[in-house]
Formats: sequence, C-alpha cells, structure tokens
Amino acid sequence: MIFKKTDLIDSYEIIFEKNEDQRGFFSRIFCRDIMSKYNIEKNISQINNSFSKKKGTLRGFHFQSGKYSEQKIIRCIRGKLVNIVIDLRKKSKTFCKHTKIVLDAKKRNMSIVPKGFANSIQTLEDNTEMLYFSSNPYNPKYEKGILWNDPYFKIHWPLKPTEISKKDKNHKLFELNRKNLTF
Repeated sequence: MIFKKTDLIDSYEIIFEKNEDQRGFFSRIFCRDIMSKYNIEKNISQINNSFSKKKGTLRGFHFQSGKYSEQKIIRCIRGKLVNIVIDLRKKSKTFCKHTKIVLDAKKRNMSIVPKGFANSIQTLEDNTEMLYFSSNPYNPKYEKGILWNDPYFKIHWPLKPTEISKKDKNHKLFELNRKNLTF
C-alpha cells in the first residue's frame, strides 16, 4: 500500500501494490498496522455500498459531527468518480481547503476522508459503484451537510451535475453553519 499525501493534512490517496502471477493478482486493501502509522482509524463500524446510474450524479457534501464524527475510506468498484473533501477542522492549517481525488475501478485506488472533513462525490461514468468504510455508525441527528455549489469554497466540478438529491440541494451555506462545527 502506497500512501500518497493530498494537499490537505491527514488526507490520503491509497494506491495498491499488486503481487501478480499467472492467476491474476493479490493486493491488500486494509492493514491495521500500516494504517495506524498514518493515524487512520482501525475500527470499522459500517461498510456502505452506493450505486449511481448516471454520469454526473453528485452526492454530498456530507459529514457527521460530535461523537458521531466519522472517518471514511472510499473505493470505486465500478466506473469512475471524483471524491472532493473539505477540511472543516477549525484548528487545522488546511481549514476550509479542499482537494480532489479521482477514484477509478481500473486503478483500484482509495481515498481517506478523515474525521472533521466533509465529503462529496461526482460520478464520471454511467453505472458507477463505490464502497465506503465508516468508523462510526450513521446517526441522522449528527448528520450535517454543505451545499454542493457553496460559493465560499469555489469548487470546480468536472461535469455539470445530472442528478442531485433534494436533501443535497437544500443544505445551508457554510457561513451559516460555521459556528456549529464540532468534531
């Protein structure tokens, strides 16, 4: 496993090292000992599966706060998507900065979304599917969101969104939620 730093503190892209032979290959996607060196949670509370029919589908920005703050490990298992994460940790040197990681089923890479970050994905191909591992269970009382096109962050999406849920269209602007961030 190769950990490639992103522009944000504690956020990584993980690239797999393949052991190949005539049968195919073997690759480790999780190792508690290696991940602990990068301060990545060793406990997985949930494994979620998400499928999007249309290219351009947008999900997020989502995060959980307080005692339900969660770390996510995301892997695209079919198609391709862009994962955009925003550092919302008030004391971080990269507070309010964002980065993009393209996750491709053919590349088999993953992204780490640390606690205190908001996360969004946009599919770059039809019939895109992803798995994500969460360190805390989903709790709707602690769920928060940021509007996908919030002008504060100036995010440039690779595609014009084709599908967005009603919930994601109605998140409040960041400036209205900024004081309520707790991780």
